[in-house]
Amino acid sequence: MPANLVTRWNEVVRLNSEAVALTIAETGRSWTRGELASEVEMGVRRLDAVEREAIRGRRVVLAVPNGMEWLVGFLILLEARAIPALLDASESDENQRVTARAVGAVALWRDGGLEMLEARGPVLGEDPGAARVGLNRREKGYTRLALVKVTSGSTGTPKALVFTHEQMIADGENVCASMGIRTNDVNLGVIPFGHSYGLGNLVMPLLLQGSHIVVAANSFPHVLAAAIEDSRVTVFPAVPAILRGLVRSEIARDTLASLRLVISAGAPLPEGIAAELFSKLGLRVHNFYGSSETGGICFDRDGQATLEGRSVGTPLNGVTIQWGRGGRFWVEGGAVVGRGRYSPPDRAERNEKGEMMLLGRVGRMVKVGGRRLELAEVEKAARLLPGVKDACALLIPDRVDSIAVVVARDAQEAGSGEELRRLLCTKIAPWKVPSRWIVVSDLPYTARGKLDARRLREMVQGR
Repeated sequence: MPANLVTRWNEVVRLNSEAVALTIAETGRSWTRGELASEVEMGVRRLDAVEREAIRGRRVVLAVPNGMEWLVGFLILLEARAIPALLDASESDENQRVTARAVGAVALWRDGGLEMLEARGPVLGEDPGAARVGLNRREKGYTRLALVKVTSGSTGTPKALVFTHEQMIADGENVCASMGIRTNDVNLGVIPFGHSYGLGNLVMPLLLQGSHIVVAANSFPHVLAAAIEDSRVTVFPAVPAILRGLVRSEIARDTLASLRLVISAGAPLPEGIAAELFSKLGLRVHNFYGSSETGGICFDRDGQATLEGRSVGTPLNGVTIQWGRGGRFWVEGGAVVGRGRYSPPDRAERNEKGEMMLLGRVGRMVKVGGRRLELAEVEKAARLLPGVKDACALLIPDRVDSIAVVVARDAQEAGSGEELRRLLCTKIAPWKVPSRWIVVSDLPYTARGKLDARRLREMVQGR
């Protein structure tokens, strides 16, 4: 039988059951690999025969915060041959139920047990995701499908991405090999476990090779610094919003001395942040690019491309990129959903070093007065204006042929956008300059580290 996440984890436990697997930084409470395995074994025993049959080969929503409860719940569901559908813990109870119905889940995992739902989702042979990867009942059923990543993308509608054990193992191995994450590394867990980034960089290294996770209570700089110093954290998967917070903080440089790898993913890192972190705190940031559909795609192995604002690096081990026209590209590899080939909704090109340079999202070309305009061009020019940290351009919903820009500016620089508009007129053609400007201290981001499109639209519509 092919290896799956459960057998890989059991082997990690067998090799060293006394090694620490998880620590909660806020309380200092730790669990060894053996203790986690015991919690999982007891949880599986608590499931009765009716519950096991009801979830076998079907989707079960898992939406709990980072920590022991998440890992134990995840492993219990895998042991019971259910398919965990991973949601944000911050989602309301109502939203969890709505999403559960949308993705065909039969139950919710909460408070250490199952809450059955009325709807009955598909079993393996009926699962569209199973059909895409060529599965059927004759393969002894429920061991190939591992989990469902739930993403709304740009539509706001829940979308279920079904992955096999082999695909998740491939992503974890690609990440560990490319980033040099080792068994004895200590990973800082502040990004959600259930997001694609958290799965690949936190959960998979633990399950596949035993890399210890330290869970931080929140992303405040002083909380992160304390967790890093107390637990001697070596690897820090972060998002740009967290790294911007560190730049502005007054934490002591020596509290971060144990870090050897700082990763930025989830959204483009604003220009200058990497240089400031290196100058102020001695941290070299490494860009990482991936998607829910593909897992990891590219990584800046030595951090120099990130420091210079040049690119997101080169393909991960085990990943191949096929280039098309107009900035389109296809990602191929064992971690990619479905049949192993996917074209992300991003545009990119290669530089002379073979690195990937992101150019913006596909479909962000708009028309203004009958002329085509790439919104990324406006954002890039706006970010070069004095005091501007970041910018996002978008169409104004209630006005024809008009665009707005939301700019993040330091508090001491805050004020009217009129001066910025005048300055931008000297940098790009006047017809490209946004007619509506909203100046804020920070752009809104989701828990996944991506720009919050809904809040941005609300900002623009409210002016």
